[in-house]
Amino acid sequence: MLSFTCDYNEGAHPLILERLVAVNLQQEPGYGADGFTASAKARIREACGCPSAEVFLLTGGTQTNSTVIATMLRDYQGVVAATTGHIAVHEAGAVEYTGHKVLTLPSRQGKMCAADLSAFLEGFYADGSFDHMVFPGMVYISFPTEYGTLYSREELSAIYAVCGQYQLPLFVDGARLGYGLTSPACDITLPELAQLCDVFTIGGTKVGALCGEAVVFPSGKAPEHFFTMVKQHGALLAKGRLTGIQFDVLFTDGLYFKIAQNAIDRAMELKALFVSKGYDLFLDSPTNQQFVLLDAAAMARLEGKVAYEVWEKRPDGRSVVRFATSWATTPEQIETLAKLL
Repeated sequence: MLSFTCDYNEGAHPLILERLVAVNLQQEPGYGADGFTASAKARIREACGCPSAEVFLLTGGTQTNSTVIATMLRDYQGVVAATTGHIAVHEAGAVEYTGHKVLTLPSRQGKMCAADLSAFLEGFYADGSFDHMVFPGMVYISFPTEYGTLYSREELSAIYAVCGQYQLPLFVDGARLGYGLTSPACDITLPELAQLCDVFTIGGTKVGALCGEAVVFPSGKAPEHFFTMVKQHGALLAKGRLTGIQFDVLFTDGLYFKIAQNAIDRAMELKALFVSKGYDLFLDSPTNQQFVLLDAAAMARLEGKVAYEVWEKRPDGRSVVRFATSWATTPEQIETLAKLL
C-alpha cells in the first residue's frame, strides 16, 4: 500500500547508512565529544553563516522543543504560539509537562500574525492584574507551519521586531526546515533566517536522517549549562556519534537541500495531480505537505490502497486530508497514485 502519511516513513538516506557502516568500529568518545559531531557542527555553522553559533544535536523533535523552551523560560513564564502550532496540538503536552503553559494566538493558515502578537502583548501588560497571570516569556513559530505554509521575510521580520520590542526570544521550529527553504515560494535563505531569530532547529528526522535535530543559537547565547539540561530532559545520546555522523553527511556537498528539493518536486506533482482530477485543495501549500478535501466516497475508494492523514472534518461533510511527500518519494509513487485516483 502507498503511504503519504508523513515525511518519515522511510529510514535514512543511503549515504548516511553507508557512512554509519564505514566508521562503525572506529572508537570515539561519547556524548557528542566525537570528531563526527565536531565536523557536523562546523558544517552547520558554515551553512548558517554564523561562525560563533552554538550548535547542539538532540534526539528528536518533541524532546528538542520541550528542552529548548524549558531552558529558556523562567518558572512563571509561558511560550506564545499559534493555536495550530505543533507544541500546542501535537506534542502530548510535552511543554506543559515541564511546567510551562502554551499561550495560543489565532492561526491564519497555520501562521502567527505580528499584529496579533503585538496586540496580545500590549493587552497583557495593560492588564493591572498581570502579576497573577502566566507571563509571555518567548515566542514559538514553525517553518514550515503545520499546514505547510511559509513565513515570508517580511512576516518573519515583523514578528522578530515585536519580540525585540518586548525582549522576548523568538524560537523557530525547523523540523521540516529543508522543505521550507527549498520551496519555490520561500524568499529567505538559511543565513537570513539565522539573523531573524534567537534560536532555531534544523530537522533531521523528517529530512533524511534516522533521528536527530540540530539546535542552533546563532549568536552563541545558549542558556547556561544547556548541555547538562539536555541530558536532564532525556535528549542526549551516549553514542552522540549517531547524530553527529548523520548531520555531517547531510551538510556535506549540500545533501540536505538536494534531498529536500526532491520532496518539493514530488509535492508539486502531487498538487497538480489532485487539481487535474478535480479535487479541491484546502489551501495552496508551497511545501511537501498537501491538503486536499475528500468526501466519504473518495475516501472509501482509496481505503486499503493508499494511506494519508485525516486532518480535520469540515461542515460540508468533507474531510481535510494531508498527503506528505519526503526526501525519498519517487515519481513512480506519484504515478501509481494517479492511477488510483
